[in-house]
Amino acid sequence: MPIIKYPRVREPLFYEWDRKAQKCGLRHTIYAVNGDQYTGEWLDNLKHGKGTQIWKSTGAIYSGDWKFGKRDGYGSYSILDPVTKEHKIVYTGWWENDQRCGQGMFLYPNGEHYDGEWSNGLRSGWGTMRYNDGSTYEGQWLTDQPNGKGVLRLPNGNWYEGGWKDGKKHGPGKYFYSDKRRLLEGIWVADIPKCGALVDFGRENAPDPTESQLPEIKLRDPAGVLAEAKAMFDDSHN
Repeated sequence: MPIIKYPRVREPLFYEWDRKAQKCGLRHTIYAVNGDQYTGEWLDNLKHGKGTQIWKSTGAIYSGDWKFGKRDGYGSYSILDPVTKEHKIVYTGWWENDQRCGQGMFLYPNGEHYDGEWSNGLRSGWGTMRYNDGSTYEGQWLTDQPNGKGVLRLPNGNWYEGGWKDGKKHGPGKYFYSDKRRLLEGIWVADIPKCGALVDFGRENAPDPTESQLPEIKLRDPAGVLAEAKAMFDDSHN
């Protein structure tokens, strides 16, 4: 009986070519169709490990960790200065899923900078913001705005410490007038003090004291005042 030989089944050549084309491990610079370039490590044809990406359209550079094609881990992001034509770092810190996340420092174009926690590319958590007018805010953030507890220090030496909501003073707080040596303690709603008590503290050592000392104020119905303030504060949260 004759022996029948069947031809060996072979997969199409393009499967083999595709496997050979898969980028894996350390590679030299790879250029994309749009002109972007990447130098670094790969895994299964994705940027993975340490690497540097340069975007042709903006000239921006990211150098740091990658995970399955996205910025993930620790890295720095630089932009091209249109005047000096030199790169300057605008963010150094942690990334997750291609966005700023965790601890990091960001330098804004106007010279202001933030050092603190991030989530989904926005300031969230605890952080310090230094503004170009000389003021500083240190405290809690949520979705890019002061939210929670924080302290705002002004260039003239005055400062506020207390509650914040959507970037505005909100809730119980204290405002210190360092030049007058006076303290306003009360409740704020959307940056406006709704009620409180203004008292002197160390007025004899004030750089610019007021002409007269504040008289002692005794409320006839302190419980009623506090209840009204609390109701106003609760309404603003509803």
